[in-house]
This record gives sequence, C-alpha cells and structure tokens, in this order.
Amino acid sequence: MNLQGTITALVTPFDSTGAVDYGKLRELVDFQCDGGVEGICSVGTSGESPTLSHPEHQRVVAKTAEFARGRVTIICGTGSNSTDEAVSLTKAAIAEGAAQATLQVTPYYNKPNAEGLYRHFMTVADLGLPVVLYNVPGRTGREIPLDVVKRLAAHPNIVAIKEAAGSVDRVSAIKNALPGFTVLSGDDSLALPMISVGASGVISVASNLIPHEMGDMVRLALAGDFVSAKALHFKYYNLFRDLFIDVNPVMAKEALWLMGRIERKLRLPLCETDEGRLARMKATLSEIGLL
Repeated sequence: MNLQGTITALVTPFDSTGAVDYGKLRELVDFQCDGGVEGICSVGTSGESPTLSHPEHQRVVAKTAEFARGRVTIICGTGSNSTDEAVSLTKAAIAEGAAQATLQVTPYYNKPNAEGLYRHFMTVADLGLPVVLYNVPGRTGREIPLDVVKRLAAHPNIVAIKEAAGSVDRVSAIKNALPGFTVLSGDDSLALPMISVGASGVISVASNLIPHEMGDMVRLALAGDFVSAKALHFKYYNLFRDLFIDVNPVMAKEALWLMGRIERKLRLPLCETDEGRLARMKATLSEIGLL
C-alpha cells in the first residue's frame, strides 16, 4: 500500500446538543476531497475518538467513506490501550469495508514494554487491514522503540508509521534502518523538514482548514521543489503553530467554527478555548485570508 501526500486528520463535528452532525461531516468530507487531499484519517485524536461510543465510532468511519465516494484513501483510527478493544474496533471497520487502513496508536497509560508493544501491534496486523503505526509519546507516555519498529515492519500488513514525536532525527533513523518503509509526519510544522529526509507526506490537522494549500506544499516538496514548498510553509507557519496553542483538536474546531463550517461544540473533558487564544486564532485566520 502506497500512502503519501496529505491525509487530513478530520475533526468530528457535533451539533448544538452534542450529537454527531452527519450533515456537517458530509460538508467537511466534500471540502477535503474538493481540496485535493490524498486521504482522510477518520476518528483519530483530531476526531475526538476518546469520547465517541463504539457505535458512533463505527458510524462516523462508515459515513466518512460513504461521503468520500472513493475519491480519497480512508484511514480509520481504531487504536486503544486495550488490545482486545483495538481488535474489536478494527474488526468492525473491516466488516464495514469502509477503510483502506487503520491507524494504531501506541497503547497509552499502561505503557507496555517493548515485547508487549510488538505483540499488541502484531495482533492487530494479523486481522488483515493495513496498519499505520502512530508514535505520539507526548500523548501516550511511550515511544515505539526503533528496534520494535524494525521488527514490526517485517509484517506485510504494517505499512507505515505516523511520527508525531517532534523529531526529524527519528525520521532519519527510521529511514536509515528501513529505507523502504513509509513514514508520515504527524506535525504540520515539521512536514517539510521530515519530507526532506524521506517522509512520504503528512497526517495533517491544518488541512482541515487549508486542504488545497497543504496538499500543494506537500506535493511540491515530494517533487523536490523545496523553494516553492518553503514559501507555503512560511505563509502558513503561524497557523501550524496556533492550532496547538490549546490541546488538539480544540483550536482546529474553533477555527472551523470561526470560518462558519461547524458548530462550536466539543465533548467533555474537552471544551472551548479561552478568549485570548480565540482572539489569536481569529487574527491568524484573518492574516492568511480565511476570515
């Protein structure tokens, strides 16, 4: 499986009552597809997966695929810190036939040892759906060690890793050890430098707002035109930065609300940001012509 380009870590829109807003979800999916992204990652961290029930989780993935109508690759976030739960969610995604791959986060809180990590990911990979490993130690408290990545990459269903550890050096280490293994940046602001050392694209929060522009930046970089890609990087750098002045996906949803695309609604324990951060996001959106 060849994963590359811009894959949007899509937010899950809620209506004023807190229910999933499938009408707005359709609009967001169309916005992404029309913007030319290569993929959508449904119900990952940006999709508020921790507060979706299992039936909601399954329906959001299915509806995202239905609305996309084959225009982009669909990756579903079905990871958990319980292997049984990750297996259950992944089996449901397979049964729906909605996704072409699954994003599997490092088990969080219980922080398994290296062998536990290996067995966890292998158990999910054995189900048959292509797996994208998700290394995000800032959220999970546990990095996937390079030796474990090397062991896992031998499995035919483990096709890529999303690197959200904030380290370009780690991308270099993975590509040095596994030249043919696909690495995707998990940080918008590091997408360009990560591509320069071998990453194949980005799973992006910013593309929720700027799918066309983010896609162009990544395609230019992958084509080797780093001068043009760098110009887009700096044009949107303040947005990359300000999307993370509060915990993700709070600022992405605030920005989409300011743009009139979704309701201003998150599920507890996430909530709206404070007035200072909101004003900063409003200013940043105005600077780049999104308001």
